[in-house]
Amino acid sequence: MRRLEQIYEGKAKRVYRTDDPQLYVVEYKDDATAFNGLKKGQIADKGIYNNRISSVVFQLLSKHGIKTHFVKQLSDREMLVKSLRIIPLEVVARNIAAGSLAKRVGLEEGTPMSQTVLEFYYKRDDLGDPLVNDYHIRALNLATPQQLEALARMALDTNRTLTDFLRRCGLLLVDFKLEFGLHGDEILLGDEISPDTCRLWDTTTQEKLDKDRFRRDLGGVEQAYQEVWRRVSEAK
Repeated sequence: MRRLEQIYEGKAKRVYRTDDPQLYVVEYKDDATAFNGLKKGQIADKGIYNNRISSVVFQLLSKHGIKTHFVKQLSDREMLVKSLRIIPLEVVARNIAAGSLAKRVGLEEGTPMSQTVLEFYYKRDDLGDPLVNDYHIRALNLATPQQLEALARMALDTNRTLTDFLRRCGLLLVDFKLEFGLHGDEILLGDEISPDTCRLWDTTTQEKLDKDRFRRDLGGVEQAYQEVWRRVSEAK
């Protein structure tokens, strides 16, 4: 298998074709952005830690029957994945009020939700990835009702599996973002699961160990990513 030309570059990753049309190579970058790209910077070795953490998590989810695009980790910064036609929705699962949810509904950050809340966002950078509901999704033909049901089910299954695993790591899964795509007719979990896409708090101190340290200028960003990797690697 040979890595060929780059076909996509996003805020945190580059994607390359391979000589197998069913497989892509994903390369993780150290670039960091926040607030829809208004804040930019770099986090030393972020790409390495996100690649390692995502590789462990995808393998864990696969063992629990959740289908993902992950094939194998190729190097510190690269993984081999199945090619996907991305469904233009971000699915956010929220277990504890934080970030935009806390602001929108007037809850103090850190308030546990009585049940997991799922939110859907339209993947459009030029629109700021707006929050949408089932009616928007159907009207815009972003996903079929059957696909939307599958996304919700897979997101909740992922949440349960990941919450249990991270609790063993001494981490609270506050909320996290998922992206899905079609490999043929099959829906697979794609993108990454890392401190870039999850809010992770220490279970004892509630110290933030995720990208919020970059967003909010809290310092210790690199150390937070390293700590998450240390805990995940020891628990896997």
